[in-house]
Amino acid sequence: MGWKTLDDMELQGRTVLVRVDLNVPLQDGRVTDDTRIRRIIPTIRAILDRGGRPVLLSHFGRPKGTYRPDMSLNQITGPLGTALGAPVVFCADSRGPAAEAAVAALQDGEVLLLENTRFHPGEERNDPELAAAFARLGDIYCNDAFSCAHRAHASTEAIARLLPSCAGKLMEAELRALDAALGAPERPLAAVVGGAKVSTKLALLENLLDKVDHLIIGGAMANTFLAAQGHDLGRSLVEHDMTGTAKTILDKAAARNCTVLLPVDIVTAPALEEGAPATTRNLGDCPAEAMVLDAGPESRAKICALLENIRTLIWNGPLGAFEIAPFDAATNAAARRAAELTRAGRLISVAGGGDTVAALNRAGAAQDFTYVSSAGGAFLEWMEGKILPGVAALH
Repeated sequence: MGWKTLDDMELQGRTVLVRVDLNVPLQDGRVTDDTRIRRIIPTIRAILDRGGRPVLLSHFGRPKGTYRPDMSLNQITGPLGTALGAPVVFCADSRGPAAEAAVAALQDGEVLLLENTRFHPGEERNDPELAAAFARLGDIYCNDAFSCAHRAHASTEAIARLLPSCAGKLMEAELRALDAALGAPERPLAAVVGGAKVSTKLALLENLLDKVDHLIIGGAMANTFLAAQGHDLGRSLVEHDMTGTAKTILDKAAARNCTVLLPVDIVTAPALEEGAPATTRNLGDCPAEAMVLDAGPESRAKICALLENIRTLIWNGPLGAFEIAPFDAATNAAARRAAELTRAGRLISVAGGGDTVAALNRAGAAQDFTYVSSAGGAFLEWMEGKILPGVAALH
């Protein structure tokens, strides 16, 4: 694929600058979701096992180039050390004399965590001088932060051009999974695209029309397509100014032999709230005071039947208002069937972005998907066919 991995690098006695994503949720000083921490452990361990010295670069929050104690990565030192089972040393800067001294003092078997890269205003400007200051700290650069690869920052893009560079274990897994899903997929290939608005996923839909055989559209964005077909959807969320665009997308899909699966029946309620009375209706039977909040049982059956006949599935976005039962039924049914088919070896399933991971976890299906990306914006931009600067710089 044009980029090197850790396996291609000589690590013995080398200091390896590893760009990771430790932007984890904190509440009262406690990490509430350590997924991103756990996912970088294989890369750090591989470096340690081969005699390298890992030095970690990461951002945390949006400090906008100034020091913010509430956004210090020192808060992550303890959880990282616990997950790794190895000593983690913290340095209160990510460049300059303090960082250089911390690197020089690093012992075999230790990991050094540098302070938040975004405390420096040059980070988000992709400043070459800041990148050079980072590069002076190591012998090798390893990017293990696919979730940040869509940003051309000093620690993700400029630095990769200054040192021998490679992808870490997590980055490698992400790139291989994504290539298997869109680069050279087993066909037939289908994509689930859900969420609230067509306007936020227009580039995604346009790109997928040229690549997939089947497009399953759900969530509130499906309402805009149904409205474009002339259906009255009551008080549902509909982007009326996008109905013309939706019709154009449907026409393009037909011209390119890409089938589009939209809801054929609907689940409505007076409001999106716990305990709201839900009613299954035919399309066209939505009362003026009701909202469409999920696809109905016939739609769920059609989606599951389609999954039986494909080999690769890409998933971005829920099929309904999954946060509140019973409006999670379509998402749960499709996710669980995809998981079953994947577990049986009949399907390659790759998912990521936004609420997707939460929806798949809620359905109890995420662990059986071939790959679930922890990236949000980077996953979406990759699906849109955009070049990711952090990946391009590794070539």
